[in-house]
Amino acid sequence: MNAGTLMDAELRRLRSRRPEVSGTVLAGTDGLLIASDLAETAAAHLAALAAASFGLGQRVAQAVEQGEFREHVVRTTAGHVVIYPAGGHALLALVAGAGTDPETLHDDARAVAVRVGRVFDAHRTGYTEPLPPVVPGPLTTRTPMATIPGHLRRTVPAWRRPPI
Repeated sequence: MNAGTLMDAELRRLRSRRPEVSGTVLAGTDGLLIASDLAETAAAHLAALAAASFGLGQRVAQAVEQGEFREHVVRTTAGHVVIYPAGGHALLALVAGAGTDPETLHDDARAVAVRVGRVFDAHRTGYTEPLPPVVPGPLTTRTPMATIPGHLRRTVPAWRRPPI
């Protein structure tokens, strides 16, 4: 059985165990779609949004020094969208109905994410390792215009200059 079939089987088994899950997406951390049971356009959009959410979640976790990103839950009026890391290079996004108990879903979904992530990471080819995360430095400070040499300043017509 190839890796794609194994990942698809895991997603189907999750859906059969958790009927409140109405859609699953497996995406790369780069936002590209790997597997899904949603309509193609919706799946591609959710894959990209999951990657953006993952990146933001990682940055928040780093900023507050509270460990690693675990999941991102979006609660809507009609249900939930939950995003989990799946191995080192993939994400599992689930769309679930309003009656979902997120805590019981997390246990099952995390286990699936680990298994699917292992398969994906083991069969990944043709990719170079991503660069290590950039540690944000201090914010830059603005340089007052008066300290910039005159030949580097943009010339502003006299009528557009603010009054002194």
